[in-house]
Formats: sequence, C-alpha cells, structure tokens
Amino acid sequence: MKSSRTDVPTRGVLFVHSAPSALCPHVEWAAAGVLGAPADWHWVDQPAESGSYRAELSWQAKAGTAAELASALRGWERIRFEVSEEPTASTEGARYSYTPALGLFHALTGLHGDVLIPEDRIRAFMVKAARGDVTMDQALEGLLGARWDAELEPFRHAGDGAPVRWLHQVI
Repeated sequence: MKSSRTDVPTRGVLFVHSAPSALCPHVEWAAAGVLGAPADWHWVDQPAESGSYRAELSWQAKAGTAAELASALRGWERIRFEVSEEPTASTEGARYSYTPALGLFHALTGLHGDVLIPEDRIRAFMVKAARGDVTMDQALEGLLGARWDAELEPFRHAGDGAPVRWLHQVI
C-alpha cells in the first residue's frame, strides 16, 4: 500500500515570539491538539514586548503539520509566531509567519530554508507590475514576506540564546 504525501515524517520548529501570559496555556493546548501530545514548554520573558513571553518547540510529525499548527494559532490578536517544516523526498518545506498587524504569510522552502517561489505566483506579480499596481521590488518583497521579516526581526533577536525543547511523535 502506498503512503500519502502527508504520511511522510518530517521535522519542524514552532517559534512563539510573543504571547501574553494569559495566552501561553492556550498556545500549549493548541499545539498539543495538533501534535497529539503535550510538551514541556519553557516560556521566557520577551524583552521586545513588555509583559509577553516567548518559547520554541521542535517537533517531529507528518508532513503538513506546520500548516496545521499555523491554522490552530492564526487569528489570535496578541501573539506572534513562526512555524517551519523541513522538506521531505515527496514534499516541499514550509514557513509560516504570523503577526497581529499583518496576518499570516506562507512560503514554500527548499532544503536549506530558502524561500521557493512558484512560477504562477511570479507570473501573477509580473502582471500586477506591468499594470502599475506594484513595482517589481514591491512584488518581490511580497513574495519573500519582507514585511513579516521586518516586523518579527526584533522578536527573533530578543530570543537569542533561548532554550529549545524537543517533542517527538511516533508516526
């Protein structure tokens, strides 16, 4: 029997860059619901935003788990997060970034974490640029998620040296 693409195990990391203390347990419950097991989270102060906390969780599960985690956490007005998933032999990798101001950004990623831009998305932005709706620079920044990177960068640096917890799920 052939396995589906989503049966393929992969690894990823959920970076919760900022969450108020009242939401930390809810983030844990949402992640446990997706991963099928609770984890031992280690929340630390987030100096980039007073009164908020950050945590990182490495996971191993089926391909597509990053999308499930992003769906479970998106729309929460007071958190910022990123979730990444490594590519497999049959799936591309993925990166999801979320901020309350910008919403959710998704990109396919390659073996080394580089953003991969599908041809149809490039062509769509070429049409928008030709019509004068956006400049080519704006189009490329949009495809690469530059606004999300700019907003999340202070939160990423504030977490340098934070511990990582590993969660492994048997598939």
